[in-house]
Amino acid sequence: MMPAFRLHFPAPAAAAIALALLSGCAMGPDYQKPDTAAVTPAAWRWQPAVPRDTAPRGEWWTVFRDADLNTLESRALAGSQTLKAGVARVLQARANARAEATGFFPDIRLNSSAKREQTSGNLPSPVPVSIPASRINTFDAGFDLSYEIDFWGKVRRSWESARASADASEADFHHMLLTLTGDVAMNYFSLRAADAELAALRRTIGIRENAFRFTQMKFDAGTVGRIDLARSRTELDTARAELADVQRQRRETADTLALLCGEPASNFDLPERPLNLTPPAIPAGIPAHVLERRPDVAAAERDVAAKNAQIGVAQAAYFPAISLTGSSGRLSNETGTLFTADSKVWTIGPSLSLPITGYALIGANVRRVKAAREESIANYRQAVLTAVKDVETSLTQIRYRAEQATAQSEALKSATTAADLIRTQYESGTIGQLDLLESERTRLQVERQSAQLSAQRLIATVRLIKALGGQW
Repeated sequence: MMPAFRLHFPAPAAAAIALALLSGCAMGPDYQKPDTAAVTPAAWRWQPAVPRDTAPRGEWWTVFRDADLNTLESRALAGSQTLKAGVARVLQARANARAEATGFFPDIRLNSSAKREQTSGNLPSPVPVSIPASRINTFDAGFDLSYEIDFWGKVRRSWESARASADASEADFHHMLLTLTGDVAMNYFSLRAADAELAALRRTIGIRENAFRFTQMKFDAGTVGRIDLARSRTELDTARAELADVQRQRRETADTLALLCGEPASNFDLPERPLNLTPPAIPAGIPAHVLERRPDVAAAERDVAAKNAQIGVAQAAYFPAISLTGSSGRLSNETGTLFTADSKVWTIGPSLSLPITGYALIGANVRRVKAAREESIANYRQAVLTAVKDVETSLTQIRYRAEQATAQSEALKSATTAADLIRTQYESGTIGQLDLLESERTRLQVERQSAQLSAQRLIATVRLIKALGGQW
């Protein structure tokens, strides 16, 4: 399992932040979650947007009950370099949020210095006074304080934006995690479908080799012509060419799995095992709130919150920045008197900074961040639309793939029966070679389609799980 990310502050820091949040005012609109009623069907009974991307998803791939798939998923979680990069991005975003929170507290610095200097005996001066050269020692030890009072909520809104961005970064990580595990499962099922095709092709090659030897015997006996022998050889070589092509596809799929697992492709391999899995049952009804677990939907909603807080940061620039600065310490020309009462020095005072000519620039920046918020709202609603579409498409695929599989199974039974009967009649001499070749070709085609369809049914289930944010 991957680590959960949480933003923690020491108790005194948390108390100070809470006090700052309760005092003063904050520029900009308070965050309201965007309405999604216009982009979700009524039948889904959509709830107000409450991201649930932190809800436990578990190891969703275990529903397929395939030990090799479980092992591959574990290898991908442990070795994926893409996933490790995602963890690092989350840690960066969390650190940035902590850095923004430091604006709630004064900046206090310890400054100490010691120096010895030689002064000039020929200093320029408008008064004809001669000052002799001298050597001076200076010892300084003290503290400097700087604190911008968050009267307009600039720091507060910056912190809100950074927190929302950190949450969005974590949601992006979970989206990456879901995409990785989903890609592993889909490529695994494609590889197992190739295994089933390889098994079918090898059986077909064996049958066609026997058929070619039988035709060769008849040709040598003079009962069939060279055309029949050439046709039989063509079918055999065609099957061998198809076998090589499927082997190539399987190797490429295995290389993709190696990349997903963070392993060298040259060292990665899975023994052949034809696909023999049944898709898990799908619940009859899926509540709307499951889509709120989708990490991409949660990330889009958190991005809206971050952009909304930036409006307050931009609007705070219209108002004066009020700061408090001060220093306290000791200053002396000798270390022995540095900490005596006469060596004590201090300064304290407020400062105010108010823009005079920059209001046009501030106004443009406010309009920019407002437009950015509208863009993020549109992106959020688009994410919801995409989520609904993905679920509906996946459910459609599951339904019709199941119907297709039923018909395909019957077609395979019929093609197998027909091929066996025609081969018997051909060997007895009652029908010609063309009928035999056509029946074998049809059976191989239907068998390969059945293998591919089995994989597509499982892949459709994986897509539904991804569309729902992990399981259901």
